[in-house]
Order: sequence, then structure tokens, then C-alpha cells
Amino acid sequence: MPYLAHTAHAQFVGFWVGTVGWVLTIIAIGLVEWRVWEVSDLSVITSGLAWVGIWRVCFFTNVLVTSEYTDLYCQRMQLTDAYTPNEIAASQVLMLLAFILGFFGNSSVIYGLRNIYFGLDETRSVTLAFSFGGGLLLLAGVTSFIPLFWNLHAVVTNQTINFSPNFNMPPAPDGQYVGPGIAVGIFASILVVLSGTVFLCYKLPEGLNSKIRPSRTKENHCGLSETGMAVHVKSRQMAEQGRKNCLGIDNLAFQSQKDG
Repeated sequence: MPYLAHTAHAQFVGFWVGTVGWVLTIIAIGLVEWRVWEVSDLSVITSGLAWVGIWRVCFFTNVLVTSEYTDLYCQRMQLTDAYTPNEIAASQVLMLLAFILGFFGNSSVIYGLRNIYFGLDETRSVTLAFSFGGGLLLLAGVTSFIPLFWNLHAVVTNQTINFSPNFNMPPAPDGQYVGPGIAVGIFASILVVLSGTVFLCYKLPEGLNSKIRPSRTKENHCGLSETGMAVHVKSRQMAEQGRKNCLGIDNLAFQSQKDG
């Protein structure tokens, strides 16, 4: 395989960009601060703030846990719960799907980079790995964009959630704003999309795919093919002379001694 490391500098950077984006996607999935609710009633939510994520709802309280220490009280939201809004239910599915797509996308581009820097017999495996991995990364970024912007729209329009009574959450917040979870997720999605685009734009150098095919012309014992000889000689007579020189010239003196 020809030396290709100098052709993949952008892809090497794109790999690290995509890896950072994928890790940030995992962080965004685990963060509870997607939507921040402001609450005026401090009887239960003593901090005045409640955090709504895609998996759970949390707030600080010294009423539900202990009266001596302020602790974080959390309740988990299930996909099948009737009160779970559509944007959060979609986030639970699509963000996990984006995580899986990003994993396989990064695995594919790692295989392609390995082939470039360590070398294999086939250059086609590099382009296939980059195309497949880039497509998966691009799809992962788009997949995560959908729930992120859906939840962003819910915050901007100040949509409420009818929580179950055991959540101890008010029916509607006094105000809400975008939390770090959405911000981190959007930034991660941008990095993943950029990484996928870089790998999809990779092209092998011109002429690298052309294969050298051996000539089908038969060669004589001199190492010159009949086709090649016809190109370099000017006349049929010179070709015959060259063939005789290769095969050897009869020794006339030996023949005369043999006849005598």
C-alpha cells in the first residue's frame, strides 16, 4: 500500500474532534440540568430551583430527606409514564441512538486511520471505512439535534409538565431557562457533524487507484518482447539480427573442421 499518512491530516484532527463530541454527548445524556425551573414556593423546593433532565427531576430540599442537612431529591422519569412529555420521551430514545451511532462511527474511522498509518495492501478499505464512519457520525449528530432543539423549543415557549404527585413539583414553573445539558448537547452535536463531514470529504490522491497490469506479450530469452522490439528497431532486418545475436551465431570454423 502506498504512503498515505500525509493525505489524512484533516481526518486525524477530525477523529479527535469527533471523539470529543461523542464524549460530550455522553455527558449531556447524564446531565439533569436540561431545563431549569424557577419555583417561588419554597416549602418543599427550598433552593427555589428544580432541574428537569431526560431521565430524572431533581431539586434541593431539607424537608423530604432530613431537617438537618440540605440534600438532593430526585425522581426518575420512565419512557412509559403517562406524564412524560413527548420531547423527553423522544430524547431518551434518540440520544441513546446517537451514542450508539457515534460509537460505531468512531470505530470505523479508527480502522481507516490504522490502515493509513500502518499500511495495508488495499486502499479501498480506507475510503470505505472513512465513508461509513463519516456517515454514521453525521447521522449521530443529526439524531441528537432533534431532541435537543425540541427541548429548547419547550423552554422558549415555557411549556409545563404534569408531574405525578410523588415528584412534589408544581404544575407550572414561575419561569424556566435552558440548562447546561442542552448547551453541552448542542455543542457536542456540532463537533460530531463536523467530524463526519471531514471523513466524508476524504479522497485518495489522483491516479492512486490505477493498477499496473503486466504486458501480455511473450518475451524471448533476451528479455525483450516482440512488441517492444518492434517499437525500438527501424526495420525487420535489424530485428532478425537482434534475434540471432540473442540465440547465438554459428561458428563457421567449427563447421569447416567438422566437414573435413
